[in-house]
Amino acid sequence: MPSFREIRQQQEALIIGPYGTLSVNSRGRPVPEPEDEVRTCFQRDVDRVTHSKAFRRLRHKTQVFLRPEGDHYRTRLTHTLEVARIARTIARALALNEDLTEAIALGHDLGHTPFGHAGERALRDITGGFHHYEQSLRVVDKLEKEGQGLNLCQETRMGILNHTTGAPKDTVEADVVRLADHIAYLNHDLDDAERAGIVLATDVPLIIRTRVGTRNSQRINAMVTDAIVSGGQGAVGFSPDMEEAYKAFEEFMYAAVYHNPTAKGEESKVKGILGPIMEYYGKHPDKLPAEYRAIADNEGVAVAVTDYVSGMTDSFAIYTFEDLFIPASWSVK
Repeated sequence: MPSFREIRQQQEALIIGPYGTLSVNSRGRPVPEPEDEVRTCFQRDVDRVTHSKAFRRLRHKTQVFLRPEGDHYRTRLTHTLEVARIARTIARALALNEDLTEAIALGHDLGHTPFGHAGERALRDITGGFHHYEQSLRVVDKLEKEGQGLNLCQETRMGILNHTTGAPKDTVEADVVRLADHIAYLNHDLDDAERAGIVLATDVPLIIRTRVGTRNSQRINAMVTDAIVSGGQGAVGFSPDMEEAYKAFEEFMYAAVYHNPTAKGEESKVKGILGPIMEYYGKHPDKLPAEYRAIADNEGVAVAVTDYVSGMTDSFAIYTFEDLFIPASWSVK
């Protein structure tokens, strides 16, 4: 009698098209291990990422706005969930592997720093070279499970690594996640910017309002639908009209939001927080948690300090800075 996994693999052969990735054809894991009786290998990757510590920390990492006043601004976790939902919708319509798509989407930002892209730029300046997509792969390969890593499938690993830059040998599922990432962040960052009063609906260029939409849900639906209709034959992308609107959308967001002094006014302080923390632990690696001291012994202090600081949440980075450099209140009785 076939196992539940084998039944699912048989079903995949029927519902996944010629350009999708069958779990039975996976290139495997860095460390071979027995198959699960219930879940396919890509289903297991979804579960491993979802139950990781790094995934839980995304809840307390900034997306764009640093320490916003309000309960409804996106975090790195809500961004990840939105990417996963958009990516699964596209993958299903194009007859791709939804489980692989979801695994890549859920893991794509695990290596993001505290304080969003401001934190990434700060660490890049401090270290001379830091990229969150490379750190995301390092998280799943080496840092999770007390240094054992998650041992994800090769397709998931490469999709996580290349979600920003792309690579010729990626799966179509990885291409879907890359597009979904752009759809998600442009739209939810605009939604947050309007909520913050940084931009008004009337500020949005006419080409975006007419071709994409005037509401968040309308814009996402238009872009997702266009990607589905325009996709196929192993290709993922927009129609020429939507591509033109997308480029205008991206240019507008960089000019009006990502480089806006109101939204990014606190960014100058980020390096002032992360820099001293990095310097302190670089001089005092014995103060690192045990798992990072082991990394320092094996790969060097600089690597260990980068791993530790890049994994911090916004609040923990602020707490650490205060604990190390701000005098504690005290009283004499």
